Amino acid sequence: MEIVGKRIYLRILSSEDVGDNYVKWMRDEETVRFLESRWKTYTLENLKEYVRKINESHADSLFGIFLRENNEHIGNIKIGDMDQVHQHGNVGIMIGDKNSWGKGCAKESIQLVTKYAFEELNLNKLIAGIYANNIGCYKAFLSAGYNEAGRLKRHVLYKGKFVDTILVEKNRS
Repeated sequence: MEIVGKRIYLRILSSEDVGDNYVKWMRDEETVRFLESRWKTYTLENLKEYVRKINESHADSLFGIFLRENNEHIGNIKIGDMDQVHQHGNVGIMIGDKNSWGKGCAKESIQLVTKYAFEELNLNKLIAGIYANNIGCYKAFLSAGYNEAGRLKRHVLYKGKFVDTILVEKNRS
């Protein structure tokens, strides 16, 4: 299954997609600086295992983000913690390929995964938590139609200082 956009497409990430570039992203301080996963050390083997485990989960869907022009894997987007009773989930995104930063790939990925969540997974609401100093991600979610729902003051530790987490949301209606 592929979810096709103008410049990118999404498909469920497989362990075969995990290669040296993915490991490089996860070891790059600038790339992971706003990710909770930045505290871990990654190898090819443990990233493949992570992808295998998440693909077995009924509460998570992990998509690779690929450029249509050359099928290059540039990042991932996840719908996680899906609750089928209350019909909501969380969205997390990472554009690992720095050459793809600032080109609208995050916005397009968010739009595609949101449409999929509402139309195919029958979710009613998606939320995301964003470090307040992650301006690019915040703008991508707002551009994709999400609204700020609130702030958790001094909620996360970033480089020795506590910063706010901005909560954004989008409802199916």
